[in-house]
Amino acid sequence: MSKGYSLKNVNELSGGDDEFTAVLVQTFLEEIPPDLDSMVQAVDSDNPQMAYQYAHKMKPNLQLFDIDLLSQIKQIEAWSKTNKAKEQIKPVLDDIVTTVNNAIENLKADFASS
Repeated sequence: MSKGYSLKNVNELSGGDDEFTAVLVQTFLEEIPPDLDSMVQAVDSDNPQMAYQYAHKMKPNLQLFDIDLLSQIKQIEAWSKTNKAKEQIKPVLDDIVTTVNNAIENLKADFASS
């Protein structure tokens, strides 16, 4: 199974500096889980604007770690501009949660020993 992330962009940004890479990974692991939870809560409580804010906030971090969720994040952002029921966006949200949690688990495993 795929790790769900890539360090290609992170390595380009860090210039091969392992300490900086570790800081970026740690920051991701600290910021993304609460943002993801908040986005889920926003959708569950039918708060599209809040869902948009968290989806938008997470986008650069997901792109940095090459977590391929851009189209799903854009769907969450687009949902916030419609009056569609939250049930219509739930499968997209579930996909984001599964993919991000997979990447988080693999990042933790890969960087626990660093």
